[in-house]
Amino acid sequence: MNLQSNDFELFGLAQQFAQDRSVLDARWKELQREAHPDKFAAQGAAAQRVAMQWSVRINEAYQRLKDPLKRAAYLCELNGVPVNAENNTAMPAEFLMQQMEWREALDDVGSSEDLDALSDQIAHSRREALQRCEQLLDVAHDYPAAVAQVRALMFIERFGRDIEARYDQMDTAARRQ
Repeated sequence: MNLQSNDFELFGLAQQFAQDRSVLDARWKELQREAHPDKFAAQGAAAQRVAMQWSVRINEAYQRLKDPLKRAAYLCELNGVPVNAENNTAMPAEFLMQQMEWREALDDVGSSEDLDALSDQIAHSRREALQRCEQLLDVAHDYPAAVAQVRALMFIERFGRDIEARYDQMDTAARRQ
């Protein structure tokens, strides 16, 4: 293992968005076994510390690679086009309108059925955004366009968490009655 390796190299995976989660999980377990500090107990504390550093590095890479949003952002960064979401908030007008419609729909939710419908809409949009990310990253290699798609996906995922919070509010209100 090489500390200078990127996450894909570390895991022995193709540097692409499309990944097989079962392969990724199996490779993570294999790497963790190789770097487990207990394997280095006989070699002393220094070897165990290095093994612990490797274990942390493997876990960080795994967290990035297993999450499609983080993986897409990481691929953009590796290809010289960082997402910089905190500084770059420009979005196409069409997507901004969609965001406003979703926010209004969430504000107007009156029943769990309404919330289910909105949740389904968001899940569909998320699947489409992930497919666009795969196309932009793995086929077109259009990293600037992929960055815009990653930022849209960030909003979609954040909005999905808002929907989950609304479900929680509805559950709490129902239990109080």
